[in-house]
Amino acid sequence: MAQLFRCFSVFLLCLSLLLPGSGTAFAVEDDVHIEINKTTNQLTVFLNDNPIYYFPVATGKNRTLTPEGEFRIIAKVKNPWYVPKGIPGGSKQNPLGTRWLGLSVPYTGGYKYGIHGTNNPYSIGHHVSQGCIRMQNKDVEWLFRNIPIGTTVFIVS
Repeated sequence: MAQLFRCFSVFLLCLSLLLPGSGTAFAVEDDVHIEINKTTNQLTVFLNDNPIYYFPVATGKNRTLTPEGEFRIIAKVKNPWYVPKGIPGGSKQNPLGTRWLGLSVPYTGGYKYGIHGTNNPYSIGHHVSQGCIRMQNKDVEWLFRNIPIGTTVFIVS
């Protein structure tokens, strides 16, 4: 019986080390980041530097339109309006599709360059945008649900 009590005590001690607020530094958060490759038109979601999801995307018509570098997701909008032409969110004519994840490109506030859906699914996989990253609506909706604001996004050639 004493041995069982000792085993149970060790179990409780180990459990207390894993509980939030236990004052220990053993818990490590997972690192999630995104890489967008403009050459292959592929978006990859990484978990602890391991690629776990791949999505086809469309990028800029020419190499300079989609900015390269390290950015963060700083805005998320459901059914974004397409302001230049006054097209409301949710409209089938809206070229931004159903979701917008704005990027921290300097001096843009997260509303000039982003990862968004599209009303033209046949454009995915091509170099056709004005600089944004287009995705199938179902794919960007998955990102919207699962990728938090603050996530790092690397855009590379």
